[in-house]
Amino acid sequence: MTVDAIGVFDSGVGGLTVVSALRRRLPRESILYLGDTARLPYGSKSEDTVTRYTRRNIEFLMERGVKAVVVACNTASALALPHLRPDVPTWGVIEPGARKAAAVSRGRIGVIATEATTRSDAYPRALRALRPDLEILTKACPLFVPLVEEGWHDDPVTEEVAERYLRPLLDAGIDTLVLGCTHYPLLVPVLERVAGPDVALVDSAEAVAEVVAAGLAELGLEAGEHPPASHLCVTDAGESFHRLAGRILQDPHVPLEWVEVT
Repeated sequence: MTVDAIGVFDSGVGGLTVVSALRRRLPRESILYLGDTARLPYGSKSEDTVTRYTRRNIEFLMERGVKAVVVACNTASALALPHLRPDVPTWGVIEPGARKAAAVSRGRIGVIATEATTRSDAYPRALRALRPDLEILTKACPLFVPLVEEGWHDDPVTEEVAERYLRPLLDAGIDTLVLGCTHYPLLVPVLERVAGPDVALVDSAEAVAEVVAAGLAELGLEAGEHPPASHLCVTDAGESFHRLAGRILQDPHVPLEWVEVT
């Protein structure tokens, strides 16, 4: 893997939605991705555990020579990043997603996320800091991540689960729905059907890519002349990960390496 890549990590396959956005926005940049699939999911774990995992994942990426890190995991962004000071520029996904939602909402926002992200209150805090007038409702959706990892991203079972999770938010009249986990964009067809055309879905991936592009430019860290490359690392690999990775990145030939991160 080429050094001076952008390092990206998530607990599983969901963070590849951020990688996809980064590749579109920064086509000259190399990307090293770490999916901590052996310790998935993060959303049901304690703050101390998530912080420990996040610290080690960032260390792993830095050992591989990355020039910057994107924490493409809402749970890790919410629970761990406030306690860490990495030696390379590092961006999470909470703030960019909150800014995008605050810009499009008519005043009533629903946030769906993992249990840990919901408990952290990270999105409501970020949203209220931007627009104190907002009414914000949150809902933990713990079944969504395993459904995505299983490959059931557009399945009748997933749609029934989504209906049960979203119904209280929809009945409360939300106009914007924040997808507060990077796995959730893979459920967009289901979520759009359940939420209906009057609810705007906000995925932070594109917003994160814009923030990273601006940050690299400001710091003088843009890619040089070497050809860009993408490389995927996982701590436990299954056929479903490889299949979903190919679908998200529209590239079935991205190298996949099984690594140990302890």
